Formats: sequence, C-alpha cells, structure tokens
Amino acid sequence: MSVTHGKMGLSLTQEILSHLGLANKTAAWGTLGTLRTFLSFSADKDVQRLLKAIAGQDPDRALPGSRASPHLGSGVDRIAILDVLTNRSREQRQLISRAFHERTQQDLLKSLQAALSGNLERIVVALLQPAAHLDARELRTALKGSGSAEDVALEILATRTPPQLQECLAVYKHNFQVDAAEDIKSETRGILRDLLLALAKGGREAYTGIIDYNLAAQDIQALKQAEGPSTERTWVLVFTQRNPEHLVRVLNQYQWYTGHELEKTVRARFHGAACVALLNLASVIRNTPLYFADKLHQALQETEPNYQALMRILISRSETDLLSIRAEFRKKFGKSLYSSLQDAVKGDCRSALLALCRAEDL
Repeated sequence: MSVTHGKMGLSLTQEILSHLGLANKTAAWGTLGTLRTFLSFSADKDVQRLLKAIAGQDPDRALPGSRASPHLGSGVDRIAILDVLTNRSREQRQLISRAFHERTQQDLLKSLQAALSGNLERIVVALLQPAAHLDARELRTALKGSGSAEDVALEILATRTPPQLQECLAVYKHNFQVDAAEDIKSETRGILRDLLLALAKGGREAYTGIIDYNLAAQDIQALKQAEGPSTERTWVLVFTQRNPEHLVRVLNQYQWYTGHELEKTVRARFHGAACVALLNLASVIRNTPLYFADKLHQALQETEPNYQALMRILISRSETDLLSIRAEFRKKFGKSLYSSLQDAVKGDCRSALLALCRAEDL
C-alpha cells in the first residue's frame, strides 16, 4: 500500500466517522430545536391571555430572579406574556399577532412595546418579528456603524438556508430601500467585502451526495498556492462556492497534507476583519453548533453580557439546532448554557432567555 493510499484511507475513515455525530445531522433532521409547535395551540385563547396580561390583572407576579421595573406598566403580567411567546413556534406567534389585530384592531407588537421596556421589550419584539425581518434588521445594524460586519453580518449570511437568505435580502431591500449588496460595497472593503458579497449572492453549490475527490485535491492545492499576495480571489471562491460537505473534507485533508490546520494559514496570511471573517467562516463550516456555542460563550464573558447577541442566537436557533448548541457548549466549556445564562444574565429578560434555552444539561 502506498503512502498516498494510506492517507486517503485514513481521511475517508475519519470522514465517515465525522458524519455520525449528532450535531452534524441538524440540517437533515431539523428536529434539534428547543422550541416546538405547541400541540394544544389556540390563537384565540392566547390572545385572551395576552390581553389580560397587558391589562395587568395579576399585578403581584414578577419574573423569577428579577425586580420590578418602575418603567413598566403597573401590574403588567410579564410571566404570562413570556409563557405564551416562548412556548409557541414562530409561525404560531405570527398567527397570534394576526388574531390579536382581528379582535382588537390594534397591533400586538406595539401594544407590548407600550407595556414593556428595556431588554425585555427588545426580546419580545424579536420574538414577534418574522425571522426575515429580524435578520434584515440585524444585518443592517451590523453593516451601518456597529463595526461588526465580519461577525454579525457573516453569521447571518453564512448560516441561513438559501430560502431564508433570499427572504432576508428581500425584506432588507423593502424596509431600507437599498440592496444589502450596495451597503456591503459601501461599508466594507477588501476580502471581507468580497466574502460578504459572494455569500449574499447565495451561489453556494448544493450537495449532490457524490464525493468529488479530484475537486477536493484541486482546492487543497489551490489554497496551498494561495498563501502568497494577490491570491484573495481563490479563498473567496473556495469558501463561498463549495458545498459545506465538500469544504469539511477540504479542511480536514488540508491539515493531513500540510501538517497544520488551515486556520493557521489564515492567521499568517490575513489580518484584521478579513482574518476574523475567514476564521468565522471556517468555524461555521467545521461545526455550526460549535460556532454558535463559541459566540454565546463570548457574549456571556463580556463585562456586561452582549444581550443583543444572546437574543439573536437563542431566538434564531431555537427551532433549528439549539439542542446541539447546548451539547457543544457543555462539552467545550464544562458548564451548561442554562447555568451560564443563570449566572451572567440579570434583569427582566433573564427568564425569557432561560425559557428559550429550555433546560439544564447535566
């Protein structure tokens, strides 16, 4: 047996084993969210309960672990509001909003905004917004002045499914009267701009189930040769056009052939926002739940927790793969996400985030 054949045999074995992991099956199963469709759902009953909660018919109730805020409407039943919104799927929450309007001729979102404040208001707004609207708003904020294009913008463009991304970009254009691509061009530069533009085009190849070993070898060779100057186009092409299954193979075999991870080359070859963006993209490709676990941990480690990041990730992944994210978080950091949220998060939105996380991981 030749050395080359031995390498290929080992990498194939590793590849087969890698496909057995729970986290890697998220997209196929689609059942690893913490939030499921509420089986006894009744939009009319939920509307009635929300009307009572907004009117404050149980003024003595307070969220566990939080103090009443003087800015909140007197007696607003925040527990009831969160119990409804964090136990219904996004589709069911939209049905509740429509039923509320039909019954009262008022907008549920505006009614809750008037009754709540602070981070609790922000998370309720995020829960009631359609997913594409929340993504479009976060993308716009990331591109226009927050200095987080390589972080938040890449997160949205790289982790949403093609239909989700198309809807997000359509809402972006409708709400802000400009294509997201135009904002990317004006607000970013260099390889970061090229990466975001390529991701926004949604041109990533679909996985056909056929392993193309020749193309993997060609991509590895191209990336090895692209370690010099004026080779950014190769990185953008490979990272944004190839399907994720193919890219996992490329990343693994790159390390096998070179003796070091591709990320080491990225750190040596790129700097600043471009380096961060490529490392984030590699993390998404290798293990998306672990990527989000790292982001949640980072958000919790700041002096003041990054509530916007916590809200965005927990809400956007609650019906997709939050169970896998919890598992990766516990495995890497030795502490559950639920306990970490309990320890770090304060104020009115604590119970909402814990409800989305759902449970302790022992």
